[in-house]
Amino acid sequence: MRYKLNLIYLALSKNLYMAKKHYRFNPESISFDQVEHNLMSRFKKIFGYLLSSFIIATLLLFVLSKFINIPHTRQVERENKRLLAQYNLMNKELDQMQKVLEDIQQRDDKIYRIILEAEPIPNSIRKAGFGGVNRYSELENMKNSELVIETSRKLDILSKKLYVQSKSFDEVKELALNKEMMLAHLPAIQPVSNKDLKRTASGWGWRIDPIYKVRRFHYGMDFSAPKGTEIYATADGKVKEVKTFRSGYGKHIIIDHGFGYKTLYAHLKGFKAKKGQKVKRGEVIGYVGNTGKSTGPHLHYEVHKNGKKVNPQYYYFKDLTPLEYEKMIQLSSNTGQTFD
Repeated sequence: MRYKLNLIYLALSKNLYMAKKHYRFNPESISFDQVEHNLMSRFKKIFGYLLSSFIIATLLLFVLSKFINIPHTRQVERENKRLLAQYNLMNKELDQMQKVLEDIQQRDDKIYRIILEAEPIPNSIRKAGFGGVNRYSELENMKNSELVIETSRKLDILSKKLYVQSKSFDEVKELALNKEMMLAHLPAIQPVSNKDLKRTASGWGWRIDPIYKVRRFHYGMDFSAPKGTEIYATADGKVKEVKTFRSGYGKHIIIDHGFGYKTLYAHLKGFKAKKGQKVKRGEVIGYVGNTGKSTGPHLHYEVHKNGKKVNPQYYYFKDLTPLEYEKMIQLSSNTGQTFD
């Protein structure tokens, strides 16, 4: 027995000094037989090790991702969900703000600006610059890009509309501060003394031309009065024209009242105001006559707003009661012929 153990010891010692050789113990011969390895057997062994290592690593990663879950990954997922919820909430709030802004725009155009005699802001200005080049191309590759782009677009549109509305309110504020001055420059009385309304002759609309006997549109109002009757400026302003024509308006005066308003007084006998003179409402500027294309002594009176002729009957609220105003409308609406 001792002899056998010595042989085993010697064999093991010998194996330690033999490089790149493998042996297998043979119990029958009580010796070590050298194991021969060819290239294919070595390849199979290496492949087996690699395959088993890959399977084990895959299983470990699966367990880590599904059951253990790295804390950082879980934190990122929670943050993404929170941001997504915030975007959805922001979209709803932007929709509500858009409705509020639209209501403000309607009030601005249909209330404030009408009261202050200002033109509404066109949609072409309120909605300018919302189309064109895609400004959100850098967001298209993001996760949930549609939601992010839609939110960004709504925010841009709202910002631009708010800017336009802010500028509008600056203008409305300026108009409100100048309201008293504007009212003084607004044609608001009759151009001749006509308390009993008997001098109201012919008003705005289709009338028979007194000379050509055809229907023509009468862009003003006629007041019949004796020659020399005083004519009053219907609002504060500056005399822009004092001219004399052989036909047409004959001797006439044009006053620029500012704020887009002008008034014309035609067929005068003579002038009291001069070109460039500043006048006040109720101040005498001339006298009724029968000059130019006129068939009898009268005053032809016109009101111009922003370069367009408008119906003068809308501008007598300063010196007429509601009943007097209604009567004046009836008198001026007759379809007979005019004096000019």
